[in-house]
Amino acid sequence: MKKGLIAWVTLVFCNLIWSFHFTSIKLTQDQVGPYFTVWAPMLLATIFLLPFAIRDFKKGKKRIKDVLIFVQLGALGAFPSQVFMTYGTQLSLASNAAILVLALPVITAVFAFLILKEKMTGLRWASFAIAILGVILCSTDDIRQMDLGSKYAIGNGLIFLAIVGNAYYNVGCKKVAERFTEMEMVFYTYLVLVIMLTPMVLYYEPGMFSQVPHFTTKTWLGMASLTLFHNFLSMLLFFWVLKLLDATQVALSNYMVSFLGLPISAFVLGERLSAQAIIGGLLVLVATLILTLVDHRTYRNTIKLNT
Repeated sequence: MKKGLIAWVTLVFCNLIWSFHFTSIKLTQDQVGPYFTVWAPMLLATIFLLPFAIRDFKKGKKRIKDVLIFVQLGALGAFPSQVFMTYGTQLSLASNAAILVLALPVITAVFAFLILKEKMTGLRWASFAIAILGVILCSTDDIRQMDLGSKYAIGNGLIFLAIVGNAYYNVGCKKVAERFTEMEMVFYTYLVLVIMLTPMVLYYEPGMFSQVPHFTTKTWLGMASLTLFHNFLSMLLFFWVLKLLDATQVALSNYMVSFLGLPISAFVLGERLSAQAIIGGLLVLVATLILTLVDHRTYRNTIKLNT
């Protein structure tokens, strides 16, 4: 099996894990605050990765100043992506967030053009249009409930800044991906985020630590899922894929979350699937197949011609 196809299958698997993110949070929300929900799994993942990061740091003969780039990527990208999205959703509507997130691939494409000199080809625009149509069909309830009025202006602004931060972080990581292993990239990012989030956890949710012994089985399952799958496995695989695929391709594939989230919501949360949602999901799948079978082949051929 070609490495490119393996990369795309891996990326779909990452999106499948990310589709479980909301369900995992729902499992913890009765006992765990929003900051602790982000901070604790990230801290555990950082501890797991520490020996591997030290090994790769020594093997790569790097110096401390070499890894300082992740302070910038964490502070300007990953941190606002995590914190602003949390704050913004609290000040706005979940439906607003669901619609605003549709801008992520476009903003990523802009950063990829400015930083990586990638091009948004006609084929990519076509797959983007198909995907966004599919997501709209999947999200009709969110669209009906959407309210972008001044009442939610601050929250919507924070959500948008979170999306910009996410796009900047993904493109920035693509730029430095050849210099660091997947273990290092996840570790240094999480280390920066844990340091930045710790004061917020201590200030806003100091009582969470005394609640840990009282966590129910449901809460532990949610926290374990966030730690092992969302913050650990999926991110290692994501950074491996980022080394092989174009940043714009990776961003457009994120619409798979909406497609994969449909059966998960139906199976885990008991939600019913409409025919419109199923059609929308199939359109997202078609857009992903276009990127997988056609655009990636063109991308790899272009690289070969330029090398």
